[in-house]
This record gives sequence, C-alpha cells and structure tokens, in this order.
Amino acid sequence: MRPLHIALAALVAAVWGVNFVVIELGLAHFPPLLFSALRFLVAALPAVFLVGRPTVAWKWIIAVGLVLGVAKFGLLFIGMDRGMPAGLSSLVLQVQAVFTALFAAAALGERPGRTRVLGMGVALAGIGVAAVDEGAGGPVLAFVLVVAAAACWGVSNVLTRKAAPRDSLNFMVWVSTVPVLPLLGLSLLLEGWDRDAEALAALDWSGVGIIVYVAWITTVFGFGAWGFLLRNHPASSVAPFTLLVPVFGMSSAAIFLGESISPLRWCAAALLVGGVALTSLARPRPAAAPPLPEVREAAV
Repeated sequence: MRPLHIALAALVAAVWGVNFVVIELGLAHFPPLLFSALRFLVAALPAVFLVGRPTVAWKWIIAVGLVLGVAKFGLLFIGMDRGMPAGLSSLVLQVQAVFTALFAAAALGERPGRTRVLGMGVALAGIGVAAVDEGAGGPVLAFVLVVAAAACWGVSNVLTRKAAPRDSLNFMVWVSTVPVLPLLGLSLLLEGWDRDAEALAALDWSGVGIIVYVAWITTVFGFGAWGFLLRNHPASSVAPFTLLVPVFGMSSAAIFLGESISPLRWCAAALLVGGVALTSLARPRPAAAPPLPEVREAAV
C-alpha cells in the first residue's frame, strides 16, 4: 500500500474508534433507539439520491438493514446507554470476527483451519477476561447486550458476503434507508413519544454535530474510504487496520471521557486483538464450492 493509502486506512480506523466516544456523548442528548434512527436517517439522506440505484437485490439490502441497523446498532446503543463504557464497547464488539467465522462455517460451509480455531479461542478468552473485569463493578446486562450486538454483526457480515456488493458505499447508503422506520417505531413503543419529543425539542448544535459525525463521517466517509481501499488493495492488506479501532476507541475514551483502563482490561484487549487478528487473517477452507468474494465489515 502507498503511504497515502496507509494514512487513509489509519484515519478510517481512528474515525471508527472515536465514534464510540461520540455515541456516548450522543446518548446524553437522545434515547438510544431514537439516536440510532436519526443516525441512519441522516446517513441515507441526501446520499441515497447521489449514489445511484442499488447494485444488489433488495432482499439483501432489507436483510442487512434489519440485522445490522435495527438489531446490531439497537443493542449496541441500548447497551451503552445502560452503562457499558465506550472504550470497552469498542473492544468487545470486535468479537464479531469470531461470530462471523462461526456463522460462515454454518451457512457457507467454510471450514475453519487450526489457526482460525486458535484465534477464536483466544478471542473468546479475551471476552471472558473482559466479562470478569466488567462484572466486578459494571452492569452485566449492558455487557451482554454489546456481545449480542457483535453476534448480530456477525450475521450481517455473512449476509453481506452472500450479497457480494460491488460498491460498499452504495450498499451501505441503501442499507441505511431500511432501519429508520423500524427504529422509530421501536423508539415510540419502548422509549415513549414524550421522551422522543423532548429530545428533539432540546436539539442544539452539539446534538446536530454528533448526528453529523456518526452519520456522515463514520458511515458515509468511513465506508466510502474503506470501499476505495478494498477496490485498490487485497482485503488481506486492508483488514488488519481494523485492529486499530479498539486502540483508538479505548484511548479516546480515556482521554475525552476519563475512562480508566484496568490491568484486566489491558489483558482482555491483548487477547481479543490477538485472537481477532488470527481469526480474521487466517484463510478459511471451503467445504465444496469456492468461497464467495470476501467483504470485510468494520464500521460502527
């Protein structure tokens, strides 16, 4: 990779890592489900009028939109709203690589080799250490919700591989149109009209800036730049930069939110990042047919 492209990949990882801090700040302005709905609304508009027609079948756009947009981000935002720290969330969410490998084995017939199985074991050990650390003084339910969000992300990754979009930005913008109404409906049902109306009535410039960051910077710019890198370089060269996401997430949470990083959390980070590296970079063995074109998801 050229130095400029290396810098772009690192910038995208930084944008996605800092996004967890921005989400934490946004949850002080909006209920979690309303916040997630606004994120996808602003990501979809006006971009949906600029990216052209969808390049994959609508069934894949709807499926990924519901699993990634409604389930994954809904669970993540609710988990963080219930007390899951931003830095730890950025770390735990990376266990999606393990779930992706497991679901790909079940749905696509990919047989994980020894290196990938070892990586999954190491990453799960990291989740266990993180659970012990969080269970000692944090909300366990919030931790479980973020792990569930990672599992939903794994499902959406397999669906995305089945869809095999040629243009990741076009795909993500159209996917962003799907979760808006379901998330708004769930917000009205679970969070209440009064709470939503109060949050929107109190909207200020800081709230607008948060929505713009999570929608345009994280989603539109992040996926657009990531798609550009994947079109110009092998996935094996680009994918390792996703391991920087929890590094930026944990460090920015410590700097801007004052989150402490305990020795157990450092241990969990080392195990998770190492395990995810082994799981993500080891090539799966196809069962019968050649593997589908690989699409790597990394954003939040």
